[in-house]
Amino acid sequence: MKKKILIIGASGFIGNAIYKETNPYINTFGTYCKDNAFFEKNQKFFQYDMELEDISILLDSLKPEVIITAIRGDFNAQVDAHLRIIAWIMKNPCKLIFISSSNVFDNFHNYPSYEYDKTFSESVYGRFKIKIENALLRLPTKKYVITRLPMVFGAGSPRIQEIKTLHKLQEPIEVFPNVVMNVTNISKLTQQLHYIINQNKKGVFHLGSTDLIHHNDLIIDICTKLELENPLFKQVYDSNDDRYLAVLPKDNILPKNYQITVQQVIDTLLLKSD
Repeated sequence: MKKKILIIGASGFIGNAIYKETNPYINTFGTYCKDNAFFEKNQKFFQYDMELEDISILLDSLKPEVIITAIRGDFNAQVDAHLRIIAWIMKNPCKLIFISSSNVFDNFHNYPSYEYDKTFSESVYGRFKIKIENALLRLPTKKYVITRLPMVFGAGSPRIQEIKTLHKLQEPIEVFPNVVMNVTNISKLTQQLHYIINQNKKGVFHLGSTDLIHHNDLIIDICTKLELENPLFKQVYDSNDDRYLAVLPKDNILPKNYQITVQQVIDTLLLKSD
């Protein structure tokens, strides 16, 4: 029998890409929030508003073996929803895969961060992610996977659409010359998550490129790849020295065919399969 998974937030960019990757092979279900005729017709999608509804009701009905949370929205509502999910998986044979962020380390400036480094954030977004991570880390390791992501790109990604829109409007694109980072693309990310599910992995994973790049070099290379003529850039200096915002693996390294480089991320920007 196929494993049953539920993607909470399956109508969003990352969630929907995970759904498309796993659905042909795994019994995959998803949630969406706003009224949408396409999702309403799909019997594998359920409408769910985390600010108004208790996710436990859907979980009791569907009984998934793996839950992936890729939701966006009000931070307090997200925390509440995750606490309810955690309470549910503690009573049921189920694992939670939490999509986290490199921002849980955004107060560490001098070096890249690895899976079991202490988290410390100066941003509201990073602290919110840490709050959910800490709740998961109190569980038995077999009950969770925390995946920390850097910036996610792809042909149809919101970040690429923003760059194209700003260029079309002849507005400057912000670049951070002193930020050293890694990146990924949506196609490789979904393959990595598929592997983690199939291999029943557990613990903390850093799913970024194996190498690093300065943010301004990345955006310039992306604009070149997209053949954007004479893009305008606004350089933003938030520190006098290089500041790292990169998540690299050390303890949980995926097989080589599930790894990616910065150049590969840039090279695949025009591929619609992303």
